[in-house]
Amino acid sequence: MTRRALVLTHEAAGHPFRQSLPQHVFTEPLGIDVEAEENAQAARRWRMTGGDWRGFLAAYCASFVAVSIFIA
Repeated sequence: MTRRALVLTHEAAGHPFRQSLPQHVFTEPLGIDVEAEENAQAARRWRMTGGDWRGFLAAYCASFVAVSIFIA
């Protein structure tokens, strides 16, 4: 197999879809410690605070009251 710089496909992959994927998809995965740290950071970002809950409950109650008034 020759390596050509202008070819944007991965020629070792047999299926046309796999050939169209970028080269970084076929590299080795990150270590377990790096993956665990990224998962912990993602969990901290998605954690809901008190203000988030208050906003959610206010929107839910307002929607419930609006639908109840519309139905009645």
